[in-house]
Amino acid sequence: MARRVGVIGTGGTISCIGQDPYDTIEYADRGSVMDVTELIAQLPAPTAGIEAVAVPFRAIKSNAMTPGVWLDLRRTIKKTLADDAELSGIVLTHGTASLEETAYFLHLTLGVTQPVVLVGAQRPSTAYGSDAQTNYLAALKTAASGEARGQGTLVVLNDQINSAREVTKTSNMRLETFRSPEFGVLGHADADGVVSFYRSPTRRHTTTSAFASLQALDTATTLPRVDVVLSYVGADGQMIDAAVANGAEGIVIVGFPPALNTPEQDVAIDRAVAAGVVVVQSSRGEGRIAKRTSFPERGMVTGDNLSPQAARCLLSLSLLVTHDVAGVQELFDTH
Repeated sequence: MARRVGVIGTGGTISCIGQDPYDTIEYADRGSVMDVTELIAQLPAPTAGIEAVAVPFRAIKSNAMTPGVWLDLRRTIKKTLADDAELSGIVLTHGTASLEETAYFLHLTLGVTQPVVLVGAQRPSTAYGSDAQTNYLAALKTAASGEARGQGTLVVLNDQINSAREVTKTSNMRLETFRSPEFGVLGHADADGVVSFYRSPTRRHTTTSAFASLQALDTATTLPRVDVVLSYVGADGQMIDAAVANGAEGIVIVGFPPALNTPEQDVAIDRAVAAGVVVVQSSRGEGRIAKRTSFPERGMVTGDNLSPQAARCLLSLSLLVTHDVAGVQELFDTH
């Protein structure tokens, strides 16, 4: 009996039709986009024993992704899995620009054991040398795999399986763009049909996440505003003050490694904290942010080893639960 996998299409390079087989650049502005039914028909037939089932959604450029679309996707995925108990998992096609952020949101909020696999491509399926076909097949195999169950939301490109918490896009044009810099891949989806996992996520996610059964997510149309501010030579505090003035409930500061900001920014951070804004210290570098005594003393949260964009996602969700700094820190320490 074939294993059934739901396929949701949101557009992106994997769904684009270029102007000709040499178009690997201009398609984003001048090409057209296939819907999920056309995508399934155009890409190669799934590996034997897997049936791809189209799940209607809507196409959206990944640079135009919004928290509102995230919430709609979450509801669509939950309903699809609830309505069809025979589905082994879900494949979600997505543009690569914001793929990692959508993946982490779903990793934190989907209270399901079935694997949800995000997949994209660096070259449209109509181009010579496209990675769309192989990525799509690898994603289907992963979503149908029993080993993927309970691993949370996954990102599959270039035959590599990455955890949504750690993966990031590292290259504008290379095919091996999605990587987990500190810890590496979870496993591989190989050409012989074997899906192999060599490690598993240990932080709270999906069914164990603090956000999985959060009722506010079932009816929300957006998430609390969280802005991101970069540290650089000569940066003052104006961007932080502007974020507060424009209604940010949280701010992620992307400091110099190992999590240092300019003196002017630090003064503005203290103003933001005094105004009730939750401030998370992140870094332009890789690795965990050390919990220096000054951070809790100033009322700041440390962002663990999350990328700034992942920290922004977690902070936005955390603000639905609490604005207490200690409570937010606990969520960053466990998710």
